[in-house]
Amino acid sequence: MDPLSGNSCEVITDRQRAILEFERTWWTLDDTRERAIRARFQCSVDEYHGELNELLELPEALEHDELLVRRLERQRVIRRRERLGTGTDASGGTSK
Repeated sequence: MDPLSGNSCEVITDRQRAILEFERTWWTLDDTRERAIRARFQCSVDEYHGELNELLELPEALEHDELLVRRLERQRVIRRRERLGTGTDASGGTSK
C-alpha cells in the first residue's frame, strides 16, 4: 500500500495478466477451452480455475481490467446460485 496515495503498490504477475487475457479471448481459439488451458498454462483445468478465482479477489486485477473482472465475478455468482439452487427470477421469486 502506498502510504501517500492510499493506492495498492502491488501489480499482477505476467501469468495473472495472461489468465485475464485468455478469459477475454478464449472463445476465439480453434481449440477447446480445456485443451487451450492445459497447453497455455501447463496445469489442470481445476488448478486454472483455482488461480482464476484467487485472481478475481485481487484489487489489482480489477484495476487491470475492470469490465472483464466484473463480468467474471457475475458469472461466478450465477454459477454458485445455480449449484445451490438459490437463484431468483426477475420478479424477485425463486427460480425452479
